[in-house]
Formats: sequence, C-alpha cells, structure tokens
Amino acid sequence: MMPRPDVPIALALDVSDLDEAERLARDLASEVGLLKVGLELSWAHGPEAVRRIAAHGPVFVDCKLHDIPNTVERASANIARLGVAMLNVHALGGDAMMRAAVEGAQRGADEAGVASPMVIAVTVLSSIGGDELATPASLAWEAKQAGLGGVVVSGEDVRDVRDVCGEEFCLVVPGIRPAGTNGHDQVRVLTPREAIERGADYLVVGRAITAAPDPVGAARAIGRDAR
Repeated sequence: MMPRPDVPIALALDVSDLDEAERLARDLASEVGLLKVGLELSWAHGPEAVRRIAAHGPVFVDCKLHDIPNTVERASANIARLGVAMLNVHALGGDAMMRAAVEGAQRGADEAGVASPMVIAVTVLSSIGGDELATPASLAWEAKQAGLGGVVVSGEDVRDVRDVCGEEFCLVVPGIRPAGTNGHDQVRVLTPREAIERGADYLVVGRAITAAPDPVGAARAIGRDAR
C-alpha cells in the first residue's frame, strides 16, 4: 500500500474554477497527503486539471469508473498516463471490471514511464444510509481479491473492512468533519481522530478546509486531530 503520510488528509478540490483549485493545491500541498480531483473539476477542465494540480503534489483522481471492463481498462490507462497517485472505480462493477482497471492503470503508467497508481474501489457512498446494499466488508474483500490496493469506505465500516482485508489494505474514508461542524450532504460523518482510531489511512476532507477563512490553519488543525 501507499505509505501513510505524516498528515493523512486527501484534500477534496471540489470547485469548478481551475485557478482556484490550483491556488488551493499550491497553498495546501505541504499540509496534506493527497490532492483529490473529483468529477466537478475534471468535467470542467478535463485532463488539464489533473496536470496542473499534479504539479503541486500527488493526485487522487476520484473518477468512480463503472462500465464494461474494456472501457474501464482504457479509461484507467489514460488516467494513469497523467502520473497520478491513485484512482478509483465502483466495487459494484464486479471482479472483471476491477481487474481491468488494475491492468489498464499498469499499462498506461508503463507506456508513459511513470509509477503505476494505486487503484481503489468505492464500496458504499457516504451520502447513502441504510443496509439495503451489499456490505462494505464484502465489497472490499472482492476488491482485494481482484488485485486492488484499497477501498473508499465510511468510518463506521473501517473496523469491519480492516478485519476482513488486513493491515496492508488502504482505507480511504470520506465524510470527515472536525468536531462541531456541519456534515452537509454526508450521512456517515466522523471526526478525524475517530476515523484514525478506527483504522483509516486517508481522510477525505473538502469544505472544512477549502471554505474556511484560513484554509492552511484549518488543515493544520485537522492534521493535529488526526495524530
């Protein structure tokens, strides 16, 4: 797995303005472990968004690929060519699709002469509550068997997933909010310390940092809470 950084924050650059995103990346790269480029920014500016953000630190492309294996293989290859650290797919896409994502990422990285990114799988989105879906632990196990390096999993499921998949499996946890703040559209919310104590490797944090009056100070405070 990717080694946990001193500050295990994956900063969600969920904005549409690329100049704003790059400013945030430049100002905060030293305070976080990953710079997350999600659907909003990538659909506004395409691969150029990844290239510009990657100039400031390791990038996690939150693309949530979910399609037939051949399409996912090719998309993963194209993302990997950009020199990113991490990308994700949906675990519900199944074994063949997840294996295709890993193969594509390796192929694209090899062709570009860059390090192959870690491919992780989304289990259950943190905006979804209830038990009507496959369990995160079972989806995580399927992802591990398919050769993926980790999963996106809610904080309340971290312990179960860790028990099933072991210590070397990377767990990326969204829905992180400092104590006393609004959970916004996230149903499953934990503080940074709670998530780390449960076994998280990376904490996805966005508005609590990017919308703060002092983003650098907010990132440092969350980093201290995560230790």
